[in-house]
Amino acid sequence: MIHYRTTKEIALIQESAFIVGKTLGEVAKLLCPGVSLKTLDKVAETFIRDSGAIPSFKGYNGFPSTLCLSVNDVIVHGIPSDYQLKDGDIISVDCGAKKNGYHADYAYTFMIGNVAEEVRNLCLRTKKALYIGIEHAKAGNKTGDIGHAIQTYCEAFGYGVVRELTGHGCGRNLHEDPAVPNYGQKGCGAKLKKGMVFCIEPMINLGVRHIRVDRDQWTTRTADRFPSAHYEHMVALTDKGTEILSSYQWIYDVLPEQRDLIEK
Repeated sequence: MIHYRTTKEIALIQESAFIVGKTLGEVAKLLCPGVSLKTLDKVAETFIRDSGAIPSFKGYNGFPSTLCLSVNDVIVHGIPSDYQLKDGDIISVDCGAKKNGYHADYAYTFMIGNVAEEVRNLCLRTKKALYIGIEHAKAGNKTGDIGHAIQTYCEAFGYGVVRELTGHGCGRNLHEDPAVPNYGQKGCGAKLKKGMVFCIEPMINLGVRHIRVDRDQWTTRTADRFPSAHYEHMVALTDKGTEILSSYQWIYDVLPEQRDLIEK
């Protein structure tokens, strides 16, 4: 069932979204070769709780941590471990927070040190794909219009577009209808209407689109072990049009060079 949020509800979701954004900024301060994933997770949980919110992911269907930290060939749902980041790694930091009864959820992929050019391009183009998807997220369109736009752009570079995992509605529950795939046909899927709040999150692989899940039942990797990039924003359809509730501003405050890192 799709929920249509009031102006007041959207404001509460945005409050949670800003906590997520600030948490991503705190994580960004620590990103360098040698830092462990568990350290990043601990900092994030402390910041979220100190902000009067609770981590949305921790305990969700048994997930053990505050952040999903997905390095290199891990697409999403990476469980923080003692692994220490290395020069040349990429890492998707996916974060969720709940305050006043409403969740927020979004992600950013960071490049650590000297990243190979083809992997850097993958990140830049996945980030651009996110904004291409947002351009098609407007009342009157359908979810297939978003997915088609993302798929068309990414497959032009020979990338694999993940099918099994999608964007989603978000509000009282972390995952709500509608599903927002990163592939599809124009004019197909759920109709977009005012009051809808949902996440758009391209998950794009350097190689094939196929995935495999580790024995932990969470860590989701590319089948060919090539790198994958993942960016996510939350949008709301309002009287003003399409509003991005999430923000990368706190990341950019820490890493200003990230602001212009997008494929032109």
